[in-house]
Amino acid sequence: MPATTKAKNEPAVAKKSDSTEFSKETYLYWYESMQLMRKFEEKAGQLYGMQKIKGFCHLYIGQEACASGTVSALQKGDKYITAYRDHGHPLALGTDPKAIMAELYGKETGTTKGKGGSMHIFDKEHNFMGGHGIVGAQVPLGAGIAFAEKYNKTGNLCIAYMGDGAVRQGAFHEALNLAMLWKLPVIFVIENNGYAMGTSVQRTSNVHELYTLGEAYDMPSEPVDGMRCEDVHRAVARAAERARAGEGPTLLEFRTYRYKGHSMSDPQKYRTKEEVEQYKQRDPVEITRQTILDKKFATEKELEAIDNKIIQQVEESVKFAEESNFPDPSEALTDVYVQTDYPFILD
Repeated sequence: MPATTKAKNEPAVAKKSDSTEFSKETYLYWYESMQLMRKFEEKAGQLYGMQKIKGFCHLYIGQEACASGTVSALQKGDKYITAYRDHGHPLALGTDPKAIMAELYGKETGTTKGKGGSMHIFDKEHNFMGGHGIVGAQVPLGAGIAFAEKYNKTGNLCIAYMGDGAVRQGAFHEALNLAMLWKLPVIFVIENNGYAMGTSVQRTSNVHELYTLGEAYDMPSEPVDGMRCEDVHRAVARAAERARAGEGPTLLEFRTYRYKGHSMSDPQKYRTKEEVEQYKQRDPVEITRQTILDKKFATEKELEAIDNKIIQQVEESVKFAEESNFPDPSEALTDVYVQTDYPFILD
């Protein structure tokens, strides 16, 4: 493996135990939600190449277990916030693929009325508090959301995702400090796919075991195999139990891998094709599919039916986005400023 590859991103990042504790329904949820993410993102990549989707576009392909394994471990009222690789999380939570695709197209029927685009998906109904384009900005926001949950005594928590590059931001450390000081019900998750934009972890930090950053604040922290829904679920469930018991935050390092570039414009010259193929041998969608078959939770035919349903969903989302209208120019300031009579005139 190349020197730039994160060695600790290998399979033995966390103890794997028997997965018989999970039900048929849980495995089928994992498979269907991950397959939806995979097919949706593959289609988004195609559409970007056709210039149907403009601006930046960061795909979640390969990291699906990080979202699906989390959703199955948390409860309905919990809040989610992440960075700009943000299509997968709302799909796992149940956001309509049509609304997400329309947002990618910049259409008025999108999740943020076509004003946010790929990096700013938002869905209040499903407690998805947004994708955020500024690196690391969502980390203190996640702590703030958790503060509100604690203040209002809801019993809910916030899970704040970030990439491995975001841990270099000062806001990350400030958020961890306050979260521990105030024992906030927040789970911080580093989705460590080995590369921050186009630079490996080894080239940007003396600390390669990113979960150990939490130890500076006496925060419970651990590495997790982010390619396995079972491991993700268990780690998040443990962290959630602590948060709801008033014991404060947890830092989890999900060791995962993205099969595509950092964004659609990334030539990926910093890693080899052999490295990517090696990680594809641990593909979370295919591993979950095989587990379902091995446990006889579903047949090949039944899984094929799920696949066909998802393909249809994705095609319908494209049709919906194509047929939707772009926002009217008069809507440029709506939902942006509280002051409705802001002195700004559109030509």
